[in-house]
Amino acid sequence: MHDRKLDIVLYGATGFTGGLVADYLAQTSEHTPLRWALAGRSIEKLNAVRDRLGLPAGSSRVPEIIVAEAADTESLERMVKETRVVITTVGPYIKYGEPLVRACAEHGTDYVDLTGEPEFMAQMIEKYDTVASSSRARIVHACGFDSIPHDLGAYFTLKTLHQKLTPEEKKQAAVRIDGFVRANGSISGGTWHSALEIMSRAREHANESKRRRSSKPPSDRKAKQVFSRPAFRKELGFWAVPMPTIDPEIVVRSAELLPEYGPDFRYGHYFGVKRGYQVAGLIAGFSMLFGLAQVKPAKALLQKVRDPGEGPDESTRKKSYFRVIFQGKAADQHVECEVRGGDPGYGETAKMLAEAALCLAFDRERLPNHFGVITTAAAMGEPLIERLQSAGISFREIQATA
Repeated sequence: MHDRKLDIVLYGATGFTGGLVADYLAQTSEHTPLRWALAGRSIEKLNAVRDRLGLPAGSSRVPEIIVAEAADTESLERMVKETRVVITTVGPYIKYGEPLVRACAEHGTDYVDLTGEPEFMAQMIEKYDTVASSSRARIVHACGFDSIPHDLGAYFTLKTLHQKLTPEEKKQAAVRIDGFVRANGSISGGTWHSALEIMSRAREHANESKRRRSSKPPSDRKAKQVFSRPAFRKELGFWAVPMPTIDPEIVVRSAELLPEYGPDFRYGHYFGVKRGYQVAGLIAGFSMLFGLAQVKPAKALLQKVRDPGEGPDESTRKKSYFRVIFQGKAADQHVECEVRGGDPGYGETAKMLAEAALCLAFDRERLPNHFGVITTAAAMGEPLIERLQSAGISFREIQATA
C-alpha cells in the first residue's frame, strides 16, 4: 500500500455529495500532505470541479483527474491500483456499486461509501468478504450519517459502559443499547433515488436475509436487533418510533465482528418525535411511500420529484442538525451517551466520509487488525472517533434527563 501513487481517489466527484467531499479534502490538503484525485465519467465535469476548488495552480494540493466508470472494469482496476483508499458516492449502489467493490477487494485497496442499502451490503459481504480479507483490504460501507453516528455511537457507549463493569462482567454480562435519533434536514436527489430503490427492493432483501440467517453456522455469541412499539419516553421527552434503516444492521454486524460486545448483545433503533400526532403522520407517510415504491409506474413518477444532482443549499444545511442519544445497560450499570453534529445529510456526511478515508490512509498503524467487508467500528474504531471529535462531531457521556 505504501508504494501507491495516491492516498485517496474520490469517485463520483461531480455529484452533489461528491462535490462537498471534494471541498472537504481540498481544505484538508492545507494542513495534511494529500496525494489525491477526482474520478468519474466526464473529464469536462471533473475539470470543472477541480477549477471550482480554487487551489493554487501547480500546487501539490491540486488533485489529479481520473476517468473511470462502473461499466468499464478495466478503468476501475487501473484506478484502484493507483491508490490506497477509494471513496465512492456513486449510487444507487445496488445498480452501480459492485464492480468497484470487487476491484478493491481483489487488489487490496481500502474502500468507503455512503450506501444505506441493506441488500447491497449483504451481497457484498457474501461475495467479497473472504476476497478482501485475503488481500487485506478494508471494505467499509455506510460511512455517512448512515451509519457512522449510530455504529460508532453504540461502540462509544459500549466502551463507556465497560468502564463501570468488572472484568468478569465484561465477558459474561448481556448488553442492551438503544439509540434515539433526533434530526432535521433536507435530502438530495441522489439520496431520494437511493431511498426509493431500497424501498422497492425491501421484500427481496427480507427474503435474502432470512436465507442467510438460516445458513449461518451456530455461534456461542448472540447479536440481534430488538423492536418495540412506538412509545412515549418520559425521561427523554419524546416519542420513540422504530426506525427501519440500515443503521441497526450495521451496529449488529459490528457486534458480530467484535468480541468485546459480549456473549449477548441487543440493539434498538428509534426516531424521536415530539408530538403524538407526528407519530401517526410519520408512520402513515412512510407506509404510503413504501407501497408506492413497489409499483413501477408510481416509482417512476416519484423519481421525477428530484434529479440525482440536486441538493439543499448552504443556508438550509447550516440550519440542520442531528443528535443521537444512546442508553446502555449491562449487569446493574446504566450509561447515557450522545453523538451530536450539524447538517446530517450533507455537511457532516461529507465530513464523516472524508475523515473515514483519511483515517484508512494515514492512521493504518493504529487501526484494528480487521479486514474484509466490515463496519466503521471494526475497521477504525477509536482512531476514527478521535478524528471526528477533532472535526467538530461530539461524542460524550451525558447525564440522564430524568
